[in-house]
Amino acid sequence: MGSHNFPNLSLLAIFLFLLTTTHPTKFVLGDDDLILKTCKNTQYTDLCVSSLKSDPASSDSDLKGLATIMVNVGIANATETSSYLSSKLTSSTGDTTLLKKVFRLCAVKYSYATASLKSCVRDLSQENYDYASVHVTAAADYPNACRNAFKRYPGLGYPNELKGREDGLKHICAVVLGILEQIYFT
Repeated sequence: MGSHNFPNLSLLAIFLFLLTTTHPTKFVLGDDDLILKTCKNTQYTDLCVSSLKSDPASSDSDLKGLATIMVNVGIANATETSSYLSSKLTSSTGDTTLLKKVFRLCAVKYSYATASLKSCVRDLSQENYDYASVHVTAAADYPNACRNAFKRYPGLGYPNELKGREDGLKHICAVVLGILEQIYFT
């Protein structure tokens, strides 16, 4: 009776091996030491760790790869924010023409942030770290133009949703700049 179980165990072992190699899990252990060491030297450690650990590519990445992952997180944030703002242009919530004008300007500014971060990815691939820093700094600054547009019109309040998105992008960019600084000194 025991000899009949061995073929089943072998098939199970082969199945599990194939399953784990062809369908990796979404949570990545990664190189915990490099991720933790890197993130501890950034302004927003928790954001850095959670973002990097959520990307499967982090397990095999060096500092440049970790920076690229964080830039891609920033691209996603800026793109989503631009789309959110664009959706406000077509919403039927009774928004004023002036508010829609400001939303349009903000959508454009966040699209510029996306373009700057995409340039940063190119800069990283070419190891042009100075240009990468310039593009990240620019991306972090574009939301200021949006906030300032709201300030120009005293009757318009700066939406909390937008404030949260602005802070998110700025924090992501600060993490990228922290990683870039580490690249300079390695």
